[in-house]
Amino acid sequence: MLKDKVVVITGASSGIGALAARFLSEQGAIPVLMARSEERLHSISTQISGPHKLIVMDVTQTQQVEQAMDQVIEQYGRIDVLLNNAGYGKFESILDMPVDEFSEMMNVNYMGTVRCTKVVLPYMLERGEGHIVNVASMAAKIGTAQSTSYTATKHAVYGFSNSLRQELRGSGITVSTVNPGPIDTPFFELADPSGKYVSNISWFIMKPELVARKMVRLIERKQEEINLPRLAAIGMRFYQLFPRLADKLTYKMMNKK
Repeated sequence: MLKDKVVVITGASSGIGALAARFLSEQGAIPVLMARSEERLHSISTQISGPHKLIVMDVTQTQQVEQAMDQVIEQYGRIDVLLNNAGYGKFESILDMPVDEFSEMMNVNYMGTVRCTKVVLPYMLERGEGHIVNVASMAAKIGTAQSTSYTATKHAVYGFSNSLRQELRGSGITVSTVNPGPIDTPFFELADPSGKYVSNISWFIMKPELVARKMVRLIERKQEEINLPRLAAIGMRFYQLFPRLADKLTYKMMNKK
């Protein structure tokens, strides 16, 4: 089902993006790995046995995004799947985090998704088919202390995805969101340099291989949304039904940063 599908993956130089590229290749897809670090991309490339492509690209630079996507279209004639995975986080209180950091995180996590989508979408609409997968987060649905900036970016990605899905109904293009809880990846090297948060949630943190395989399955089945892990998915539903009650009941349990 994924054989010869051209899958563009942003933030593909580490974590679930890199693993997804490997697993997609194993399924016969042609992953196109995009990230800022050429060195890391080449390192990941050695782990992918099938056909693939590497492109150095920064999602905050519109011209780079346009050139990168045009390069893929020129070589393959299409982009079947766009996996918007690029992003980062920092866990600090609102008083400690500078306003510029709020802006930069939104520029990468949310506007990066917008830029890539806007460039790829016309090609997909012309063909009348395609799949846009946006990696949001459990934070898109449940806010936690010392995560105001990161949570806001993922709320934005999730809201953008839901609206885009409605806008593209009947176009032949599927819009999906992936909403994972904490994953054991290099994400926490920047988000939680002290290791305190990771230590506090060690019982809950997911293996990146699990999340990457779930993402590949979502692409294969064209699911519109997945929430991970299952326990968190139940919590998200409860929070959406009773947000203020959930805040009061879960504050101490969720305040682990």
